[in-house]
Amino acid sequence: MSKVKIKLVRGRAGKTKRQLATLDSLGLNKPGKEVVKEVNDAINGMIKKVKHLVAIEEIEE
Repeated sequence: MSKVKIKLVRGRAGKTKRQLATLDSLGLNKPGKEVVKEVNDAINGMIKKVKHLVAIEEIEE
């Protein structure tokens, strides 16, 4: 499976509870934080909910 690097590029202040919960689930708790996740349907859905707050980069294996 492929992996994706997700970086929080916008702050969390003023976001909805649902968006904050999604960011917590991804492990993004402050701007500039990066995480690497396996690509699957759940992760794709989470990225879709907060796509305006994050930068996504695919990682080749």
